[in-house]
Amino acid sequence: MNIPFFSVIIPTYNRAGFLSIALDSVRRQTFTDFELLIIDDGSTDKTQTFCNSIADKRLRYIYQPHKGVAPARNKGITEARGKHICFLDSDDRFCSDKLEVTFTYIIKYPGCKIFHTEELWYRNGRVLSPKKCHKKPDGYVFENALKICCISPSCACIHKDVFARAGLFDEKLKACEDYEFWLRATSVYPVKLIPSILTIKEGGHSDQLSKKYPAMDELRIYAIEKILKSSTLQPHSVRAALAELKKKCKIYIQGAQKRGRIKEASYYTHLMEAADKYVG
Repeated sequence: MNIPFFSVIIPTYNRAGFLSIALDSVRRQTFTDFELLIIDDGSTDKTQTFCNSIADKRLRYIYQPHKGVAPARNKGITEARGKHICFLDSDDRFCSDKLEVTFTYIIKYPGCKIFHTEELWYRNGRVLSPKKCHKKPDGYVFENALKICCISPSCACIHKDVFARAGLFDEKLKACEDYEFWLRATSVYPVKLIPSILTIKEGGHSDQLSKKYPAMDELRIYAIEKILKSSTLQPHSVRAALAELKKKCKIYIQGAQKRGRIKEASYYTHLMEAADKYVG
C-alpha cells in the first residue's frame, strides 16, 4: 500500500451544504500525493449520501456517532496513513496550491514538524481585515498561543510525530480544543510560518462553536491550568502561563459578577490570587 505524503482530515457534522466546497478544494490540489479523510461525526443530513457519490480513490469516508470536533479530529489522526496531517474545517477551503507550497517548505525545513499559513477571512461575502493580535507567529510561539488561538487548524500541517509526543486533542472540550492542543504542541515544538494566503475561511455561521460556547475564557483557563499541572513547562513558560491565567481570570470574574454568578467569581478569584503570588 502506498503511503501518501499528506493526510487531509475534514471533520464534519450536518454540513452537507458546505462540504462540497471544502472537498473540491482538496481534490483540485496541484500536488496530488494525498489522501482525504471525511470524518462524519454523526451527521443526520445528506453528508453520507454526498460522500458516497464521489468516485475518488483518495477519499475515505468514516462515520462515527456524534461526539464532537475533538474526537472527530482524533479519529482522523488515528486513521491517517500519511506522516503529514492537514486539517480543513468543512466550511473552509484550500487554495489550489496549498499542499504544493507546504510540500516545498517541508523539504526546505526538514527539522520543522509544524507549519501554518496565512489565511483570508470572509463573513457574509465580505473580506475581513485581520487585527494586529491576529498576526501569524513564527518560531517558538508558546507565549503567542497563551494569549489567543494563534494557529488555525485549517492553516496547519503537523507531522504525526507531534501527536505521539504532545498528545491528541482533549475530548473533554466541546470548544477551544485547538487552543488547548496548541499550548501543548508549541511548548515543545517551534512553528514555521508559510507567508502565503493558502486557506480561505468563512465566518458568521450560526452553528460555529464560538456561538454555541460563548464563555471561551473559561475553557482557556482550564487549558492553562491543565498544562501548568502537567509540570512539563520550562520556568520562563510557567511564568508566562501564570501571567496569562491571571489576566483571563480577571476578565472572567468581571463577567461572572455582572451576571450574579457569585460562586464562579469566588472560584476564579482564588485561582487568580494563587497565580498572583507567583507573578506579582
